Amino acid sequence: MKILITGGAGFIGSHLVKHYLKKNHSVVVIDNYVTGNKNNLKEVAVNKNLQIVEADLINFSFSSLPQFDIVYDLASPASPAVFEKLSFEIFKVNSIGLINLLDFFVRSKSSVFVFASTSEVYGDAKVTPQPETYFGNVHTTGPRSCYDEGKRFAEAVISAYIRKYNIDARIARIFNTYGPFMNKEDGRFISNFINQAINNQQLTIYGDGTQTRSSCYVSDMVTGLVLLGETKNLKGEIINLGNSDERKVVNVAQLIKKLTNSNSKIVFQPIGEDDPKKRCPDIAKAKKLLGWQPKINLEEGLKLTIQYFRSQSTNVS
Repeated sequence: MKILITGGAGFIGSHLVKHYLKKNHSVVVIDNYVTGNKNNLKEVAVNKNLQIVEADLINFSFSSLPQFDIVYDLASPASPAVFEKLSFEIFKVNSIGLINLLDFFVRSKSSVFVFASTSEVYGDAKVTPQPETYFGNVHTTGPRSCYDEGKRFAEAVISAYIRKYNIDARIARIFNTYGPFMNKEDGRFISNFINQAINNQQLTIYGDGTQTRSSCYVSDMVTGLVLLGETKNLKGEIINLGNSDERKVVNVAQLIKKLTNSNSKIVFQPIGEDDPKKRCPDIAKAKKLLGWQPKINLEEGLKLTIQYFRSQSTNVS
């Protein structure tokens, strides 16, 4: 197959690239490296089946690209740590960039389009676990709105293209994902806790720690995305991908402290505006339509992620 992956140098994108290269498929990556990392693809950069295009979807012409069997769009900064700094980049790639990509998809008569949306479209949810039918509780002008509303707009655009052009597009609402090659500076709670724990720094919890998160190991997420792209007869489907094992943030901090044998103290700081109190996917639809559910439990996934972070710390020193 011929696969296009935008944002392919990012955390999840790079794992998806490696999956398809291992299967001997032809992969084209488009990434402008705003948050993607060239080192994420270093081990496969010389693979003859890989073409890497450094470009921005906002002004890329696509004229040199062929028809694709599957187009995966993961081209958006996704870390809360950059929402203020990269707010306009996030808005543009999820609007202008997406429309440019969809126009190419239509012109090239490519087969399947998979969009990486987010659990953030549910906002500070009043319903838990969150099913795909939940419309969300989003602050449209808050500090997280560039990402929340950017992705909600993108879902609306894709739905309009499905209706007007009859394209086969599917939407993945991705919940918290972690694992090797995640950016240690991305501001998410697992990367923060691991960095702090292995350096015996204070583990910082924002809020009282009773807010919940559900964390999916990256190999499980990639399997879900592959199934969403390759399973037949899923045109127009919106599917949650995430781990339904819901944990209090303070309990995750305690687990990471234990797994790292850290002397770190857990401290509490004021919580950020619009930070969701509950985040847990209803994955019944993914189980039914994809035959998918996560296999890696939190403790196993954290051990692998801690090992990776420690290797990176060793390499830096």
